[in-house]
Parts: sequence; C-alpha cells; structure tokens
Amino acid sequence: MRTLHLGLCLVALVAGGCATTSFSSKWHAPDAEPVKLNGQKVAAVVMTKNPGARRPAEDTLAREITKRGAVGIPAYTIIPDAQIRDLESSKRLLAEAGVQGVISMRVVSRDKQTTYVPGAWTSGPYYGSFSGYWGYGWGAAYDPGYVQTDEIVSVETLIYSLRQDKLIWAGMSETINPSKVDGLVTELAGRIASEMEKEGLLVKP
Repeated sequence: MRTLHLGLCLVALVAGGCATTSFSSKWHAPDAEPVKLNGQKVAAVVMTKNPGARRPAEDTLAREITKRGAVGIPAYTIIPDAQIRDLESSKRLLAEAGVQGVISMRVVSRDKQTTYVPGAWTSGPYYGSFSGYWGYGWGAAYDPGYVQTDEIVSVETLIYSLRQDKLIWAGMSETINPSKVDGLVTELAGRIASEMEKEGLLVKP
C-alpha cells in the first residue's frame, strides 16, 4: 500500500510544482567525461511499481528533456512492464533503441512535519502600561497561533551515461505540499540541466 501511495504521489508531483522545491544535496562524478546530450536519445525513467503512475510521469519528464535539446523517450515505450526489472533485458532494449543516457526519478520518502506558528502581537501605545493594555486586551482578539502540518516529499534524481556505464550526476530534492503547486518535474528538469551546464557535464553545441 505504501508503494502504491508513493507512486500516486509522484503522479501528483508531475502535475504539481516547485514553488517550494529545493535540492537538499547534489553530487557529480569528478572524473566523468563531458556529456553532449543535444540530439542524443535520453530515456526518462520514473521508478514506481504502479504503471498507471509511471507512464504519465515519464511522458512529462521526456517532454522536458526534449525541450532542452535532447530526444527524451519515456522508458515504458522501450521496455515492457514485464521486463522493466530485468537488468540485462533493459540494457539490451535501451541499446537497441540507441539511448545514450538515462535520467531517473524516484520518490524516496514522504513525511509529515508539524510546526507551531505563534500568534502575532505588536508593540504600541496600549502595551506601554498594564493600565493601558488591560482594557484594550480584552476588547481586541489577536491570532492565538496555530499548528501547521506540511507534507514533505523527497525525490532522488540520477543521471547515467550508458556509454560510460557511469553515474554522472545525482540530486536529492524536497518539495513541501506538492499537491498545492505546479510544475515539479518541469522545474527539476530545468535545474538539473543548469547544474550539468555549470559543472561541465552538459556541453552546448
């Protein structure tokens, strides 16, 4: 049930967005060769056991890859569901399709965070003395504070060069309340491309 919930959550993330998304950690292989993705086939992989969740997520990721100059291909269009967990079959099918790189996304955790937000109060002419405040305080109601619960979803993004058979970039992102925002995969793809350009792992033509 937890796996199904995380799969459905990722579909919400694809339709959801990034106003509250940030990378908590990033890494790239220091010895990786420069990767020229422009014009190359790159498979979009979203790891979830639920095919109904995986397909729309891979479609969205593939579109974002294509927007940035490569040829994004949803992995489900290359690898049948029955073979997706078989390493040798997957490698063979990716190679036969001419795929040069893989970008994968996987939800790794979904947590709740509870925060107490204190009520607001300000200084002013009524606060200077007990006599001034007493009558004012009973006549004016201030926000007493409240408890806020946020959902935090962590997504692992990995980029592999199939030619080098090597992990070349990794990032862990956190999104707060993903169902309330738009464009998570879109923004993550853009940020990943920017990071690869800065680190010399993606070379523009």
